[in-house]
Amino acid sequence: MGRRTVWWLGRALPAAGAALVAVLVPTWQTGTADAAGTQPVGGDRGGTRPITADAGTMRTVGADGGGARTTARDAVADAEPTPYAFAEDATSVDGATGTTGAARLEPGKAYRSSIGKDGKLYYRLVLDDVSSAYVSATAVPRPGTSISYSDGIKVSVQDGNSRNCSFSGTAHFGATQSSHPIAAWATRETSGRPYACRTAGTYYVVVERSGTAGSSSGVWDLELDYVSEPGLRKAGSTTAPETWNSATPEPLTGDPQRRRGGAGFSTATSLRQGIWQDGISPGQTLFYKVPLDWGQQLYATAALGSSGRGEGSVGTALVMSLYNPVRGFVDDVGSGYDGGQRSAALEPLPAVAYENRYALSDRVSGMRFAGSYYLVVHLAAQVADRFGDGPLGLTLSVRRDGAVRAGPSYAGRPEPRDAFDVPADDSDDQADDGAEADGSVGGASPAGGGSDRADGTGAGSDGATMRVVAAGGIGTGSLLMLILGVWTVLARRRSVPAPEDADTASAAVPAPWERGAPRSW
Repeated sequence: MGRRTVWWLGRALPAAGAALVAVLVPTWQTGTADAAGTQPVGGDRGGTRPITADAGTMRTVGADGGGARTTARDAVADAEPTPYAFAEDATSVDGATGTTGAARLEPGKAYRSSIGKDGKLYYRLVLDDVSSAYVSATAVPRPGTSISYSDGIKVSVQDGNSRNCSFSGTAHFGATQSSHPIAAWATRETSGRPYACRTAGTYYVVVERSGTAGSSSGVWDLELDYVSEPGLRKAGSTTAPETWNSATPEPLTGDPQRRRGGAGFSTATSLRQGIWQDGISPGQTLFYKVPLDWGQQLYATAALGSSGRGEGSVGTALVMSLYNPVRGFVDDVGSGYDGGQRSAALEPLPAVAYENRYALSDRVSGMRFAGSYYLVVHLAAQVADRFGDGPLGLTLSVRRDGAVRAGPSYAGRPEPRDAFDVPADDSDDQADDGAEADGSVGGASPAGGGSDRADGTGAGSDGATMRVVAAGGIGTGSLLMLILGVWTVLARRRSVPAPEDADTASAAVPAPWERGAPRSW
């Protein structure tokens, strides 16, 4: 090795040091305010948000977990309506007007399609005799589409003789008469009771668009989602619970945390227990998801802030809908708006249990899986006519109660494999405006005290500092180990004669601290 080794070290070590600095400096700077008083926005939203201290402020959690202050006006300043966010990996597929030639859907995959007025489209499934299939269709009217109360989307799963395998789900735009994404679902079930369609074979998903003669003729986009649930190793109870804790829980306390909602199911923002603040504009729909484990109950309230302008009222202005992990409708609640603050809360729901599927009520049977439950909040476009384009302040209070218990013993894995998973840290990996990517900040505690963090500690800026210390320690230790390792190897080679054809001879290499680092280092 000889001089070539020293030459290599002379170039490699400075390069390694430069790489370490390059890693540490951005980490140190993450989430800090610059001289202009701006803060990087988390996630993929880009841009910066002003940090101010003013009357009527709320706490905003920065990327480093620090509690900056931002005004309520800033809190909603970037809540402009955005188009529905389809799944990035969605495959485009054309629905057939009949069963012949219907495209096949695969479990665990998302698809994008479209449907015209009075349309009826077919898609094909190939099912075994043990798994349950859940197919949802999210209808997304295109911009400028007029909507009536009865307009909606219907989904069913049928066998080769046109018999419905179970219920047919229908979703309507309802009293808001405002264009926004709505989702309906249908199933082929095999567990417990003697459902139809128990045999293996070919089945068809039928998606229909409903409405009145005066409905808009515009095309609606569709997002199709197909989840397969494995059967059980051993059959259990087929009786749904008849009672559950329906008492109103203690209100949550603490500072609301900033969290921007997503624009679709696939980009829904993860929330854990706490009070979360956002902004919503007329015509906008925001998506959030709350992880629920077996045995847990969900309580959710949506509150719309007061407006400083406008007059009159809108009958149904705010709607919050709850969907289960397969995008099946569970329940919804709405509220009017007259410029004053208004809130709407979901009625108490049963704890998540496999047996809930045997209930007749949607709001009970829908609570059949562990996993991420979706809160979808829409503000009617008509609000703009009386109170301006907004945005208005939106506050979500999310609470989970109940002890986690063991779930069913499945005989296989669902598709997608994480369909019914509950993240260990109650959060996704997506950095967002109001929380760290690991969900380490945000939320609130029940009345009576407690921290606004899941681990019982207050949010602070020490997280970034500790990351720097950890990274620095690891980087420095790695460099020292590299130097010592090379020096040891070379020292052991001192007594080994150099080959006659070698261009250099091995020489003793001093330890860096003995005679100073070689000039070439």
